[in-house]
Amino acid sequence: MRRFLVLIVLMAIAAGGAAFWWLHQPIVAGSEALELAIEPGTTPRGVARDVVAAGAQTDAQLLYLWFRFSGQDRGIKAGNYELPPGTTPRALLQKLVRGEESLRAITLVEGWNWRQVRQALAREDQLKQDAAALTDEALMAQLGRPGVHPEGRFFPDTYTYAKGSSDIALLRRALHAMDRRLEAAWAQRAADTPLKSADEALILASIVEKETGRASDRGQIAGVFANRLRIGMLLQTDPTVIYGMGEKFDGNLRRRDLQTDTPWNTYTRAGLPPTPIAMPGKASLLAAVQPEATRALYFVARGDGTSQFSASLDEHNRAVNRYQRGQQ
Repeated sequence: MRRFLVLIVLMAIAAGGAAFWWLHQPIVAGSEALELAIEPGTTPRGVARDVVAAGAQTDAQLLYLWFRFSGQDRGIKAGNYELPPGTTPRALLQKLVRGEESLRAITLVEGWNWRQVRQALAREDQLKQDAAALTDEALMAQLGRPGVHPEGRFFPDTYTYAKGSSDIALLRRALHAMDRRLEAAWAQRAADTPLKSADEALILASIVEKETGRASDRGQIAGVFANRLRIGMLLQTDPTVIYGMGEKFDGNLRRRDLQTDTPWNTYTRAGLPPTPIAMPGKASLLAAVQPEATRALYFVARGDGTSQFSASLDEHNRAVNRYQRGQQ
């Protein structure tokens, strides 16, 4: 009887040692990661089969028993995962329980317009292209903003997403991010702002974003536009004309373009355009609501990224001759 008990103990020790060894052995060989997709509602046994089907070098039944024995089998989360070379059964379960999905990233750049955002999303082959089939109107309705133009409504930032997730979900995050940034900026608006609403602040911020060549000029550029709005002077900003031209713009802005009326042409129409013309970043949002105090009503690019500001038309014309026409 004693020998029998000793034999059982030895067998238990051997089994425990074998289990410990197996738990720490790589089940992903080679030099490339395996891609594992777990659909919602998949049972732990089904997960084990999916792991093996993805290319893991182990037995599905053994893997399932490990899930059950660990007591964490009900904590496995659906999602898209990458299993790097060297992944062990122990590391695999930790990843699945923590929901450590494989993430990609996309950057929405400050100053991009909505057309560029659409193009960037379309290039992400790991994103589910749900928005691609929708018109702008239908998309904004699905995002809970029926009747709102999409331009400028998404905050420029880097967003991570799980492989196979919807582009609509990503846009919803960017939309809410802009809501928060705009609300915070509007709460800090100057007492004498000529802007009547947060939406107007967003429109002006988008113009400031497109006009700013150097960050240090941003506040003064916003100040010029604020001064013009206060006295009812045309904004006369080229980026709004370019935006109104859409895909017809060939990179060369001509005098006739300035004279061709569109809803966004601030040479032919007073006040702010009807929508933003791009995605403004945080700095441009703050500049729009807290413009720098200045007497300037004009500015012109110096050619080095900075701008020359002028308080009078004569002074401005001299600056144009110097910096744009090469005259002293």
